[in-house]
Amino acid sequence: MQSGDKKLYLSPIIELFNGEIISYNLSESPNFEQVAHMIKDAFKKINDDTELILHSDQGWQYQMKAYQQMLKKKGIRQNMSRKGNCLDNAIIENFFGIIKSELFYLKKYHEIDELKRDIKNYIEYYNNDRIKLNLKGMSPIKYRAHHIDN
Repeated sequence: MQSGDKKLYLSPIIELFNGEIISYNLSESPNFEQVAHMIKDAFKKINDDTELILHSDQGWQYQMKAYQQMLKKKGIRQNMSRKGNCLDNAIIENFFGIIKSELFYLKKYHEIDELKRDIKNYIEYYNNDRIKLNLKGMSPIKYRAHHIDN
């Protein structure tokens, strides 16, 4: 996403169970630190040896040994999409389309800090208030709570 002459890179992790963004990081440059912060924030929410699978594209940052070791240490198996196949990442690509159409395309951003603030607010809204028909008309957080309570 772009504001004026600056770019902003969003790196999120989405939970397949309910479509919740469980962790994300915003950075003005694509770098390993961005991905490391995102994954460390996600780690705070999960136990060790969870046997989770983390899917990503084949970006350079996901091929780095440091990233792969972080996942392995936490007990997470890495799965990458096939080269050039956006359908393998359909869930996160759909989220990117939603955030662009419901936020980014509706306003012209002149300041990068304004865009950062709006993205943070949007993700909060997306997780807590935005209903999804495939989640029985609940937001991702409410859907998770509903299944924990039942």
